[in-house]
Amino acid sequence: MARKLKTYQTSLGFFDLAIAAPSMKAALEAWGADSNLFHQGAAKESDDPGVIAAAMAKPGVVLKRPVGSDGPFGENAELPTNLGDGERAANAVRKSKGRNAKKPSSRPVDKAAERRAALAFEKEQKRRERERASEEAARQKEHERRQQAVDKAQAALETAEREHAKRVAAIQAEMEVLEKKSQAEDARWGKERGRLEAALRRARD
Repeated sequence: MARKLKTYQTSLGFFDLAIAAPSMKAALEAWGADSNLFHQGAAKESDDPGVIAAAMAKPGVVLKRPVGSDGPFGENAELPTNLGDGERAANAVRKSKGRNAKKPSSRPVDKAAERRAALAFEKEQKRRERERASEEAARQKEHERRQQAVDKAQAALETAEREHAKRVAAIQAEMEVLEKKSQAEDARWGKERGRLEAALRRARD
């Protein structure tokens, strides 16, 4: 059964954010908050009819507007125009937080609209889950591709190292054979030279 949605509002960075979600936890997850903004007094359940209508029209979608403004919420928003004025920007943030401190007021309940909004939220949530799963699958595929490339390069290096070691061993063996031949030649020449020098001395005598 689809859970009843509520509209939650906060301010993060340069934007006011709003979302129609079944719980504060779901809102925090959609906002990507790394702390409980509700416990900190930085988020609230909205009682603004315009904010509620905009959020309920797109359940599960994070809506934005420049921080401190009273304009409509939308999926995209321009940066605040008062960023160059530190005092006005600070006042805008304080104003936004002041709005967040209000208590939710009662409002007429449209059960059919709430059910449609709840179903739309679940649909949006499933779409985001599919998107995250697709992104994770793409990351995993890219990781596997890179790992295969690393494994291939590592195998090529190891093969080249083995071939190099084999060639060095063959050259070393050839050098040992040549060294033995050189030593044998030196020994032969020593004897031959001794014989020839003895003959030369006899001839001179």
